[in-house]
Amino acid sequence: MSRLSSTTLATLPADIIRPAYDRAAVTCGVVHIGIGAFHRAHQAVVFDDALNAGDMRWGIIAASLRSPAVRDQMQPQDGLYTMLVRDGSHEQARIIGAVQRVIVAPEEPQALLAALASADTHIVTLTITEKGYKLDPATGALIETDPQLAADLVSLDSPQTAPGYIVAALARRRAAGLQPFTAISCDNLPHNGARLRDAVLALARRHDATLADWIAQHGAFPETMVDRIVPATTAEDIAALATRLGVEDQAMVKTEPFLQWVIEDKFCGPRPDFGAGVQLTAAVAPWEEAKLRLLNGAHSGIAYLGGLAGIEHVHDVLTLPEARHFVESLWDEAETTLSPPPELDIAAYRRALMARFDNPTLRHRTRQIAMDGSQKLPQRLLAPIAARLDAGQRIDALSLAVAAWIRWQAGRDDSGTRHQVDDPLAAAMAATLADRQSAAGRVAAMLTFDAVVPPPLARDERLRASLTHWLSILETDGAQAALASFRA
Repeated sequence: MSRLSSTTLATLPADIIRPAYDRAAVTCGVVHIGIGAFHRAHQAVVFDDALNAGDMRWGIIAASLRSPAVRDQMQPQDGLYTMLVRDGSHEQARIIGAVQRVIVAPEEPQALLAALASADTHIVTLTITEKGYKLDPATGALIETDPQLAADLVSLDSPQTAPGYIVAALARRRAAGLQPFTAISCDNLPHNGARLRDAVLALARRHDATLADWIAQHGAFPETMVDRIVPATTAEDIAALATRLGVEDQAMVKTEPFLQWVIEDKFCGPRPDFGAGVQLTAAVAPWEEAKLRLLNGAHSGIAYLGGLAGIEHVHDVLTLPEARHFVESLWDEAETTLSPPPELDIAAYRRALMARFDNPTLRHRTRQIAMDGSQKLPQRLLAPIAARLDAGQRIDALSLAVAAWIRWQAGRDDSGTRHQVDDPLAAAMAATLADRQSAAGRVAAMLTFDAVVPPPLARDERLRASLTHWLSILETDGAQAALASFRA
């Protein structure tokens, strides 16, 4: 079967939404680092909207810092791909044309540097996960023992890290008399803009203090909050879409109707006239906190409890009344730790979240959400736990979610079926847990990871007791029994 491409675009069925602009007339004003499904269903759509509105400056050059997989999916398709928006029985297919080129950075480091240093580039977006910033979660310092960062500390001629590419490109821009670009982290991290800025300035200062000062004075690293559920694409999805389109699309993404991008209004150069789904604000933190602790916190709890129970998808977990009760209880606890902006109606937000979780057509896999738990739990679950303990409040639902994460590290679900613990600390945690003979011992072992659990919180006996209580039930009776016990 032929692939989706500029040539086959005209052959698609009439109900498929196509780019309304001439792709040959597009200028690439955006470089995105870390292209994956989320970018293709979120930021790329926003820039595609700008192109459709007639502002032709916002094409995207995308880059992968590791694998050629996305490049190999998109290059034969001229950068085109389908976004399927699914809501119940309704499905809308839209071809996104904003991505003009995909660079595999290890193969073409100079091509990525040239794109970043280009006078056409005004915005650089990143989805590289917390690991990509090369900062110690506990101290905020550069992880100098990281082999890639160590190489960038020696030379930035062929960078290996996202901060390395940004510093090297900004040095070229300064030398050419160009202003910096606006660098926007789109990762689910608290203070993501400050984190990116810290990494860039720290690395720049190691090479050239005057460059670091120039970046600090003239650059911009706005805080952001991104929200859209983007499940992993399956082979079945690709086959079904091929039947519908009459051509094969290896780069397709599937998502929900909801899209939100809250951006701190702090740019150092041009930006699009952002449309639907994008909100510019003076303060992102309250929005970010609500999303991390309500949507992402609940997602983690659902993922670990549902995964342990052998339930594959989020919407299937929520068919259990006790699971719905758990989620509402977790939200009750987390909500007390928030300071929402006036524009955010938390009650309405919670109702909308539950409806999104219930969407059966997304088929969002619990194991996908369970990945990289050590990187996600600090902001999603442990921060609200600390806030509630400081206020003398109970942490029953939040600690059950954390206990389920600890239980997940055993690598077996409640039926004994093995699963991969996909986490950068998986090996270290497995080794630490290996000789612990009790639930209390395993809790104590996990609390020693101060990159995950802040030491003052790890020493709190209320947290230890609650985690031990829930882990004992999870290990003895299983996740569904723990949920039933929670509801009782």
